[in-house]
Amino acid sequence: MDKSSALEYINQMFPTEASLSGVEPLMQKIHSEIRRVDSGILSAVRQQSNSRTKAKEDLAAATHAVEELMYKIREIKSKAEQSETMVQEICRDIKKLDFAKKHITTTITALHRLTMLVSAVEQLQVMASKRQYKEAAAQLEAVNQLCSHFEAYRDIPKITELREKFKNIKQLLKSHVFSDFSSLGTGKETEEANLLQHLSDACLVVDALEPSVREELVNNFCSRELTSYEQIFEGAELAKLDKTERRYAWIKRRIRTNEDTWKIFPPSWHVPYRLCIQFCKKTRKQLEVILDYLKEKPDVGTLLMALQRTREFEDELAEKFGGGTRSREIGNEIEEIGKENSQNVSDIRKKYEKKFAANQGSVPDEKDENKDLSVPGAGFNFHGIISSCFEPHLIVYIELEQRTLMENLEKLVQEETWDIEEGGQNNVLTSSMQLFLIIKRSLKRCSNLTKNQTLLNLFKVFERILKAYATKLKARLPKGGMGIVAAATGHGWTNKDI
Repeated sequence: MDKSSALEYINQMFPTEASLSGVEPLMQKIHSEIRRVDSGILSAVRQQSNSRTKAKEDLAAATHAVEELMYKIREIKSKAEQSETMVQEICRDIKKLDFAKKHITTTITALHRLTMLVSAVEQLQVMASKRQYKEAAAQLEAVNQLCSHFEAYRDIPKITELREKFKNIKQLLKSHVFSDFSSLGTGKETEEANLLQHLSDACLVVDALEPSVREELVNNFCSRELTSYEQIFEGAELAKLDKTERRYAWIKRRIRTNEDTWKIFPPSWHVPYRLCIQFCKKTRKQLEVILDYLKEKPDVGTLLMALQRTREFEDELAEKFGGGTRSREIGNEIEEIGKENSQNVSDIRKKYEKKFAANQGSVPDEKDENKDLSVPGAGFNFHGIISSCFEPHLIVYIELEQRTLMENLEKLVQEETWDIEEGGQNNVLTSSMQLFLIIKRSLKRCSNLTKNQTLLNLFKVFERILKAYATKLKARLPKGGMGIVAAATGHGWTNKDI
């Protein structure tokens, strides 16, 4: 402590003169503490002297241990490098053996499969020559799988030879199958009891061959089935418009008669469906020729009857093969026209323009012509496939409707009384109600036949009829006096107001 602190400490210990009597005991205590501290210091110095010698010994021992550890580490590293070199040499030999084993295994597998392929091809050739179709179908699948394993060996002469031989066998099978199917429909199936089963087994072979073989077989079968149809209905007797219904009766009878026979075809082939598509296309072409080469305009009754029967036949096909019966949207909604008074003209026009655009798909286009191979319900549209050929020739029907409407209009105007009941609530002319009822029936008749250009032409006829009716009403208006319109509205209307 500094002097000021020591002085304060002494003053604190001896604040009064009487307290100085305790100086001696305090001095003794202080001397005793000094001796104790000196003794501790001396002991610490001696201990430190001894520790220095021991520390040197410990440091020398640690240094020696580190040197030994570094030596062992270098020795371990050297042995590890030697071990790595040894392992690499051992693995090098193992890799060689592993690759050799892999190549030998691949070779043995390839040779085994090659043996199986050679045997399978020879067996298939025997089956093909004996027309053992059921066995050949299963063998074809096996050979196809074996051939897929040799795609990488195409350039090897033996593989090329086997593939060429397999190709020839498939061609032979195809030839035999087509030859056997040529007897279907000739009456041999009734003479030979096993013929249908034989042909059913042949279908298994066709499925095992390329898809193009099945398509060709079905197309050939359909064409052969329709050969008699073409010959019958291209003759002078039945190649007439009034015989149209007999065409559809022929194909329905043909399908019904051969229903059991055609069960030999797998359901996935959709043979009746494909046959009906080809029938519709051939019928359309024949009807186009008949309509185009008529010497005079066709009889309206005959034309409409043929069209009606055609539409019914198309509905039957659509319902049978998927797609449902043609909806009669326009015909049904005619009944609801009177309920749309709350809508304005533009809304109604937009509504029916959308429906007309949607119905444009009923006429087959070039895309539909290429959908022969589609399955039922997958997009082919039977609606309009035949009936659309009548469209350019329905002008005679429109002319008849116009004449009929004009005659009815003249008759209604002549029979109109032009009077209203005194105090009556109904101020509508009887002729107007009758005229709109006739137009409504005409529209419904046409919508049941066609919803395309002919319906639009009929709309133009309605426009002309209504203008003619308006002209006749205008002629009946009084020059300025109170007439039926004035009585109905309370206003004195004139020709100028119309």
